Amino acid sequence: MEISEEMLSTLVPPVVYWVVSGIYGLLAIYLNKYRLHPKGDAEKNNSVSRTTVIQGVLIQQAMQMVVVYMATKSRAKEGLAAKEQQPSLPVMAVQWVIAMIVLDTWQYFTHRYIHINRFLYKHIHAVHHAQIVPYVYGALYGHPLESLIVDIIGGTLAYLISGMTTRTSIYFFSFSLIKTLDLHSGLCIPWNPLQTFFFNDCAFHDTHHQLKGHRYNFSQPFFISWDKILGTYMPYTVEKRTGGGLELKLLKDA
Repeated sequence: MEISEEMLSTLVPPVVYWVVSGIYGLLAIYLNKYRLHPKGDAEKNNSVSRTTVIQGVLIQQAMQMVVVYMATKSRAKEGLAAKEQQPSLPVMAVQWVIAMIVLDTWQYFTHRYIHINRFLYKHIHAVHHAQIVPYVYGALYGHPLESLIVDIIGGTLAYLISGMTTRTSIYFFSFSLIKTLDLHSGLCIPWNPLQTFFFNDCAFHDTHHQLKGHRYNFSQPFFISWDKILGTYMPYTVEKRTGGGLELKLLKDA
């Protein structure tokens, strides 16, 4: 039985999430010298259990699957068949870049606002920041309302404004998801292309998860442009930790 592209766009992201999380989890075991936090730090410093994180992520994914399926199905019904034909590679590349810019812009400003607004931070975004020491499969853990506002609406806007087809969206959002997982991996791997070609890497985002960095480095998942433009960039260095691994050091007072 053939699976429709609408159904694939719904099912592929959760599969990508857990498969890639598993790969990073294995890498964390064997590549200790690239870890930003020593083993056991998450259990010691985080105020949320891994079981709770997994349950929260599954809830977020269920929400996203419903919204994605409805959005792609609705667009397929409303549009002409020709509109869903795959465009040329140059056109796809332009759509991809537009989607990246839209998603980054939406997530920067909404992410920053739920930090600045004390009520929203306390009751919504603090759920995600219970992970002072982030780990890969906790990337999507957070309050359901935050998932709706920051991730689901942002992704829907990127999809609609860029004009990409459903098939292209599967590739784009899978890549976006892998990039988000890398940001929360806590592994600064020098040969990782996601960290070689993007300044918005796991060290950049780990800075934001530190108590002194909460009001800095809001950008995700691709670029750091808005932080640079609007003065919310927190400089940092990554140095070798005494006893093994790596250590993140912030270079200005919060």
